[in-house]
Amino acid sequence: MHIVLFGAGGHVAQRIAREALARGHRVTAAVRDPATFRSYDDRLRVVQGDATDAASVARAATGADAIVNAISPRPSPTGRPASSLTDAAHAIIAGARQAGVKRLLVVGGAGSLEVAPGVQLLDAPGFPDAYKSEALAGRESFDVYRSEAEDLDWTYVSPAAEIGPGERTGKFRTGGDQLLVDQQGRSYISYEDYAAVLVDELEQGKALRRRITAAY
Repeated sequence: MHIVLFGAGGHVAQRIAREALARGHRVTAAVRDPATFRSYDDRLRVVQGDATDAASVARAATGADAIVNAISPRPSPTGRPASSLTDAAHAIIAGARQAGVKRLLVVGGAGSLEVAPGVQLLDAPGFPDAYKSEALAGRESFDVYRSEAEDLDWTYVSPAAEIGPGERTGKFRTGGDQLLVDQQGRSYISYEDYAAVLVDELEQGKALRRRITAAY
């Protein structure tokens, strides 16, 4: 399978690329400035692509089997301003249509997962103010996929409440719109296992036009 990956320089995206390459897939990194992109795998093809511009998305994705949107709501380490997740959602949906690519996976956030009936994590008491703006951006972009990508085979993949570097264990639980927690009340998954979850869904297509999540 040929995958075009937007936001390829991010922590999660790098694990997704490596997971997909290890399984024999072709991965093209679509980045805004290929000249400054430091490739982390010799098998990774790099092209110019702006996730917030539909025409640019279409050029990068033409001929691919799937698009993975892994852009971050945070500024880049080089100081480049963060991209708008909502603008990217609109552009990637339109660009996918132009390129004739139906399969779309989105690296989402955990803030819009439910912690009680009708109560999302980002609206729950104690949600950190430092993450509020990016959680809101994630929720808004999720709403775009749900309302505008009805003709695409999209899947929005929310991580656990906490995600970070770790091991690829292959041992995790998956769910839908509810936050998953362990017996101690913690919600966590490693970047590596999150990548495995996303590539599993890419290959198996069990959750079309809906959201999934994963945690230990």
